[in-house]
Amino acid sequence: MTKKKEVDPVFMLDFISSIEDPRIDRTKKHSLETIMIIAICAVICGAKSWNEIEVYGTLKLEFLSKF
Repeated sequence: MTKKKEVDPVFMLDFISSIEDPRIDRTKKHSLETIMIIAICAVICGAKSWNEIEVYGTLKLEFLSKF
């Protein structure tokens, strides 16, 4: 049986924040960090497509913005 490794949330946030956002500024509705965190949470919760990630993000954005 494989041991699960714990990931430091601060390290994850620092890593995600270091990723360069290739989008044009005027087209940014949400930060890249927000999009990536929502995508990761959605996949952990079972999302299997971009549409499911979008639905998850729409439903959970207010809740997740508290953090």
